Amino acid sequence: MAEQLEFFPVASPCRGICQSDERGFCRGCMRSRDERFNWQKMSDAEKQNVLRLCRQRFLRKIRANKPLPAEDPQQPSLF
Repeated sequence: MAEQLEFFPVASPCRGICQSDERGFCRGCMRSRDERFNWQKMSDAEKQNVLRLCRQRFLRKIRANKPLPAEDPQQPSLF
């Protein structure tokens, strides 16, 4: 796949929450401690990779918190 040229610098995903969860990822942007501290030193390609990882972490977190469907749903009686 061809790499798309970026015309603007990659913005920080920080949302101003800045609290770590039990796994060490920021609750707001899902970056690790090293990713947060080294953001300004990273190239745009590295930043894009971090953003991709953050999206994966966020989706994994949502899936983990999603309630499981009931195995045998109760159909209400019509009579």
